[in-house]
Amino acid sequence: MGAGRLTAALVTLLLAGCAPASAVAGGSTGPVSSRRAPEGSYAVGVRTLTLDPRSARPLPVTIWYPASADGVAAGRFPVVVYSHGLGSLPELHSGLTTRWVAAGFVVAAPAYPHTRRGAAHFTRADVRNQPADAWRLIRHLGRLDAERGDPLAGHLDLTSIAAAGHSAGGFTSSGMFSEGHQARLRSGIVIAGGGLPGSFAGPAAPVLFVHGTADSVVPVTVGRAAYARTPGPAAFLSLLGQDHGAYLTPGHPGFAQVLATTTDFLRWTLYGDRAAGARLPADAHSPALTSYESRPAH
Repeated sequence: MGAGRLTAALVTLLLAGCAPASAVAGGSTGPVSSRRAPEGSYAVGVRTLTLDPRSARPLPVTIWYPASADGVAAGRFPVVVYSHGLGSLPELHSGLTTRWVAAGFVVAAPAYPHTRRGAAHFTRADVRNQPADAWRLIRHLGRLDAERGDPLAGHLDLTSIAAAGHSAGGFTSSGMFSEGHQARLRSGIVIAGGGLPGSFAGPAAPVLFVHGTADSVVPVTVGRAAYARTPGPAAFLSLLGQDHGAYLTPGHPGFAQVLATTTDFLRWTLYGDRAAGARLPADAHSPALTSYESRPAH
């Protein structure tokens, strides 16, 4: 079999294993959005709020959304919950997240109580509590979507959610895929991260891993171990010779490939855009800069 036919066969196999219908999602929420994925580009709006400000775990949140001259753009948009790494903040990841928004997604990014930059009581051990914070945010988004008069009301497709994050945020995203997680969590993107205890249980969902092969903070072997554990379809984008995340900076080598791959992965898994899924190997391809592999569900 020639290289072209082999690539096509592997893509077909992965698409079959990752079909974004109710079988992948566990059957409880029906198929992914039947709307076509947007082909144009949206302006980006931003909103900030704080969940449970008087609680023991107040959660500041930045929400980026597709915008129009009148506010939120018309339509319902799948939601990406984006989790930052240790000592970071949501706005430090906006080079990537706002480009996802321009492609037709709402991105909600919490600033975690004890791992964000400037936290009064910083502790990396609190990462294990962050998946619950992320689910708390999803429940709050459900209230906003149903609240008459809220600018986001009627614009959030909470049947199609992805969890994404960098470093500790990647571990947080993995931790959201625990036993009994809701089937509306349809995919994950783990950037320079790995798995928490209990990750990758419950309804199987596609997961994309992105990792620098010279990462000295979270070695690529950690990401690859998590990749091997995922029960659903999975893909691994390696940034050859790169560190813990410089490739997330617009203009840096590798950023274009990371942006194209992650955006099409979200289009495929949240909108059901099979053409976007078929583009993933080409999105990721850059000789001497990237390496891409994928596999169907175990």
